Amino acid sequence: MRILGIDPGYERLGVAVLDPALPEQRGKKNFNHKVIFSECFKTLATLPFPERLRMIGEEVKKIIKKYKPEILSIETLFLTTNQKTVMHVAEVRGVVIYEAMCAGLKIFEASPPQIKIATTGYGKANKEQIMKMVRILVEINNTKTSDDELDAIAIALTSFAHIRNI
Repeated sequence: MRILGIDPGYERLGVAVLDPALPEQRGKKNFNHKVIFSECFKTLATLPFPERLRMIGEEVKKIIKKYKPEILSIETLFLTTNQKTVMHVAEVRGVVIYEAMCAGLKIFEASPPQIKIATTGYGKANKEQIMKMVRILVEINNTKTSDDELDAIAIALTSFAHIRNI
């Protein structure tokens, strides 16, 4: 079951596509999941916000068409003091979910504590602990350093951990 993980943001959108690894693909470290694709898609701050939303929607649509995931795994919003940022991220989530629904994907939403528990086993893990565990749980290129990209992988891993509930 192929999963598209999205860490929503309008300046930086973390994207990852994961598959369960077949026994012959697990390698020396016996990884259970394989990263097929990951990136941090960026939009320019100088662009009007509606243009950024359009670009994000087109990018997600292109990735869905190319990689054909069955599930979208996306992070839920968390409370913050900057309401403008929360509103913009909510709109990005709406565009991403819309594109996924149009493509017939099932939707799995995970809260930050759920992602932390699924990746580290501890609901109050910090960013560094999550990033370290992502690198332990899946084989990825060590040049991948974008928090957003690694978060997208963690979000996809979370849906694998909850797959029976999807």
